[in-house]
Amino acid sequence: MPIIESAKAAIEQVTGWQRPSDDELDRLVRPRKANAFRFGDEGLIPNHPHWGLIVYRGAVKLPGEFDPAAVFEDLFGRNGWGSSWRDGIYDYVHYHSRIHEVLGIARGSGKVRFGGKRGRTFTLKAGDVAVLPSGTGHQRLSATGDFLVVGAYPPGGTYDECTGSEEHASAVKTIPKVARPRMDPVYGKNGPLLDLWKA
Repeated sequence: MPIIESAKAAIEQVTGWQRPSDDELDRLVRPRKANAFRFGDEGLIPNHPHWGLIVYRGAVKLPGEFDPAAVFEDLFGRNGWGSSWRDGIYDYVHYHSRIHEVLGIARGSGKVRFGGKRGRTFTLKAGDVAVLPSGTGHQRLSATGDFLVVGAYPPGGTYDECTGSEEHASAVKTIPKVARPRMDPVYGKNGPLLDLWKA
C-alpha cells in the first residue's frame, strides 16, 4: 500500500487531482471537542510529563470526490504540520522523543493503544485525528484491511523512533524540550491544542 499511496500523492501534487481547494477544505473541517488523555511514565514508554494525547472524533469529513489522504495532507500542511506520509501504524509500541506527531485516519478503522501497556486503547476510524506530544507511546493492535493513516510533524523537531528501555534515560530529558507547536494541526492558530499544551 505505501508504494501505491506514494504514487497517488505524487500525481495529486502535480495535477491537483482529487485534492480539495482551500474553500472546500474549510467546509470539510468540523468543530469538535478536544478529548485529552494523560499517561504517566511507565518505565519503557516515558510519555509526555505535561501534555496529553488529544483525540478529535470525526473532525474531518471525507466525501468521495476527494482522496481522503490528500484532505489530511492539505489540512495538516496548511496548519504548518509537514513531512507527511501515508501508511498504517506500526504493530509494535514506539514513540518519538524529539518531535510531536499528528495521525489522521483517512480510511478504515483500527484499534490503537496509546501510552504503552498501561495506557488506553482507542478505536479510531476515518475522519478521526490523534495529536501525540513527544514521548507518547503508540501501537496498532488491529485494523481493517483498508486502514490508511496520514501522519505529519510540526517544524522544529527531529524525527526519531524509540522502542526500548535503553533510550528511556535520554528520552526523558529530551521530551520536555520539544517546543510547543505554533498551530493546531486541524484548527490552526485558534485550535484547542494551544490551550491544552501550555508552555
